[in-house]
Amino acid sequence: MANLLIVDDEAGYRQVLKVIFETEGFAVWTATSGRAALAHLKTEACDLIVSDVRMPDMDGIALLREARKIYPDIGVVLMTAFGTIETAREAFKLGADDFVEKPFNNEELKLIVRRTLDKQAIVSENRAFRAAQRKSGSIANIVGQSPNMQELYRMIEIVAKEQSTVLITGESGTGKELVARAVHDLSDRAEKPFVPVNCGAMPENLLESELFGFMKGTFTGAANNRAGLFESADKGSIFLDEIGEMPLAMQVKILRALQEKRIRRVGAADEIAVNARVIAATNRDIKQMVEDGEFRQDLYYRLTVIPLRVPPLRERREDIPELANHFIKKFAARSGKNIGLSAETSEVLCNRPWRGNVRELEHAIERAVALTGDGEEIPPAYCADGDERTERARVVDLPEDGLHLPTHISNLERDFVAEALRRTGGNQTRAAQILQIPVHALRHLLAKHKL
Repeated sequence: MANLLIVDDEAGYRQVLKVIFETEGFAVWTATSGRAALAHLKTEACDLIVSDVRMPDMDGIALLREARKIYPDIGVVLMTAFGTIETAREAFKLGADDFVEKPFNNEELKLIVRRTLDKQAIVSENRAFRAAQRKSGSIANIVGQSPNMQELYRMIEIVAKEQSTVLITGESGTGKELVARAVHDLSDRAEKPFVPVNCGAMPENLLESELFGFMKGTFTGAANNRAGLFESADKGSIFLDEIGEMPLAMQVKILRALQEKRIRRVGAADEIAVNARVIAATNRDIKQMVEDGEFRQDLYYRLTVIPLRVPPLRERREDIPELANHFIKKFAARSGKNIGLSAETSEVLCNRPWRGNVRELEHAIERAVALTGDGEEIPPAYCADGDERTERARVVDLPEDGLHLPTHISNLERDFVAEALRRTGGNQTRAAQILQIPVHALRHLLAKHKL
C-alpha cells in the first residue's frame, strides 16, 4: 500500500483527492501548504506527492525542489488551474513525474498516479539491483580472505558511507585503484562518475588545466571552453592517484578545492561550485615527505581524514594461491585454455618475495599461462623468481690503471634509467617506481642524459 501526500490550499480539492485515493487502497495524508508538506516529509515516509502548483507560502515547484533533497526518488505529480507550457516545462525540468490541469478527470488522475508509482518501483528495483551488483563486483575484484584483507573490506564499507576525503596508502602494485573504486561503488555517489587521474604521469604544466579546465583563448590550442576533471566528477568521486608526485604549487590549489568545494578554470574570473569526493592514493611515505618539505602539511591532514592502508603481498601470503587461481582463470579463458595449478607450483609462488606485489604476480601468471599447454598444469619452473640471487661475495672488476669514477657512475645511472624505461614500455611513473625515485627526479635524469 503506497503512501500519498496531497498538498493543496483549497480544502475541497484536498477532501476529494483524499476520498478518491483512500477508495483505491492508498494511505493518504494531506497538507495545506508546501511548508506543511515539508514538515510532514521530515517525520513520515512518503511514496508520492500530488500537489497544487499555486499556493501561498511555498508553491508546488519550490516544494518539488525541497522534497527531492529529502527523498531523491519520491514521485511528484503537479496540478494547476493555470496550466501553461512554461510551468509544465519548469516542472519537468526539476524532475516532476507528471503534470495535470484542474479540473481533472478522476480516472485519468488515478491512472497517472499508478503509472508514476509503477515507474518509481522499477527505478528502485533497478537501483537496488545495480547496488548489489556493484557491491559484489567491487569487493570480488579485490581477491583475498586473509585477516589483513578482511579488515580492509570492513574499513572500505565503513569509509564508503562517509563523505570525507580518503587517502589510500600502499606499495606499488597492491591494488590501490581497486580499493578506490570499491569505496566509490559502495557509496551513495555510485550512480555518478568515478574519475581516475594519475598525477605522476601528467606533465606539470598540463595538470592544472586538466584538473580544473580552461577558458577559450587562455593558451595556444584552447579553441573552446573546457570543463576539467573535477567538474566531470561532480556529485561523484575523483581519484588522485600518485598524489605524492604532485608539485607543491598545485597542492595549494587542490587544498582550496577540498576546503571550499569550488574550483576556478584556468583563465576564468569566477569560481565554480563542485561537489566531488576526493579519494587519493600514494605509494610514498607522505609523512616523511611533509618533514622533508616535499608535501604540504595542511593538505596531508586534509587528505588523511580517513586513511586506508593496502597491505603488501608479503603480509598476506595465504592469499597467493587464491590470487594465482584468479589470474589463471582470467588469462586461460582469454586464450581458450584449461590450465591448472599444482601444489608444488603454488608453494613456489608462496615463497617468492613479490616486490612488485599483486601486479608482479599477475604478470608472472600471465606469462606462465602463455607458456603452458592446454590441459596442463603450470610447472614450477615457469613461476620461479628469475631475479633471485644467492648470497655470495661480490668481486669488483676495477681496471689496473683505474677509472674516472664520476663518469663510470654517470654511465651506470644512464644505463639503469634506460633499462627501467625499456621494461615499462616508456611509462615514466612505473620506471620511477622501479628506480625508487620521484617522477620529477626521473625527468631530471632524462634531460641530463638526453634520453
